[in-house]
This record gives sequence, C-alpha cells and structure tokens, in this order.
Amino acid sequence: MGTVNCKKDPLKTLEEALQAGITCFQLREKGEGALIGAAYEEFARACQKMCQSYQVPFIVNDDVELALKLNADGIHVGQEDLALSTFREQAKGKIVGVSVHNSREMKQAILNGADYVGIGPIYRTKSKTDAKPPAGLPFLSAMRKQAGNFPIVGIGGITEENASAVRSSGADGVSVISVICHSKDIKQTVENLLLENIN
Repeated sequence: MGTVNCKKDPLKTLEEALQAGITCFQLREKGEGALIGAAYEEFARACQKMCQSYQVPFIVNDDVELALKLNADGIHVGQEDLALSTFREQAKGKIVGVSVHNSREMKQAILNGADYVGIGPIYRTKSKTDAKPPAGLPFLSAMRKQAGNFPIVGIGGITEENASAVRSSGADGVSVISVICHSKDIKQTVENLLLENIN
C-alpha cells in the first residue's frame, strides 16, 4: 500500500488495518502522484513506526536503499529490479520476497535465497497499471506443486469473496491493496480476509 492507493488518509488506513489484525505490511509507493525524496522517507518512517507499535513486519517494495536506511524487516522485489544478493549481503536475517510469473522465475527466486514468492496477478488488478494478464488459480496450483512447502503469497485482484479460493489453490497467504484501501469498514474487511485465510 502507498499514498496513491488510499481513498482516505493512508496512515489512518494503515492504523485501522493494523488494529484489525493484518499480519504483515508492504510499503508500495508507486504510480502517478507517488511521494518522492524526503516526503517519501518521512511517510515510510511513519508507516514503519506504526507497524512496530503493533509488532507487524514492515517490508519495503522495490527500494533496497530505503529498506537498508530504515532497517526495514524486509524487502519485496520484482524481476526487473532483482536485488536479492545486494540486500542479503547487507541485511542478514531480513525477509526477502520476490514476484514470480513462471516456473523459471520461481526456481531462480528459491535458488537466490528468497524467503517467499509473490505469485500473480491471480485476478485482474487495478492497483498496478503495468500488471501482467491474470495468471489464474490453475497456475497458482501448478506453482504450489513445483514449490513444495516453499512459502507462496497470492497477489492481484484478491477480495473478501475470492481469498478462500486463492488459499485453497495453494497460497499460504494473500497480499491485498484495494480491498482494504477502498473499504468502508476496514475492520470487517480484514476480519473477513483473515477468516478466509484460516478456513
């Protein structure tokens, strides 16, 4: 989540989501109108502080420099900006996630030392303008077979209604933006997602 995704104050949105019980937060400040420079760092620090107060891991998306500067709990990188080795060398014991879109990328991410992979978009997503076509649940199931017990997070177009299907198809967890950022009742939305994650 980032400032461009939220219909209301992003820090208020994050706080409500944390209060409701999200288990991890990924800062993704991208797109038209995204914060840059000092404003971006200030926002990131505010998010991190809030996550720390709820003992929820704070992960930075695609910005190794910022993740290291803030001593973030981890980083999530895509295929274009795969900086696993750089981050691993400088941040022992941190969480590293990698976006994967096919069998080869999955294998490479595991070999390169990722802690988890994000697979998607499972469904059509509005949060990412340059998103690839939806991969679908059969692809997720195939990746689960390939990965064995390796942690997989389903990404893209996930809602309260379809989160259970994503979990049933092999995801250990789900990553969402719009369903929380656009929710009229964040507490209920998160509770529904967590319930779908358990069932």
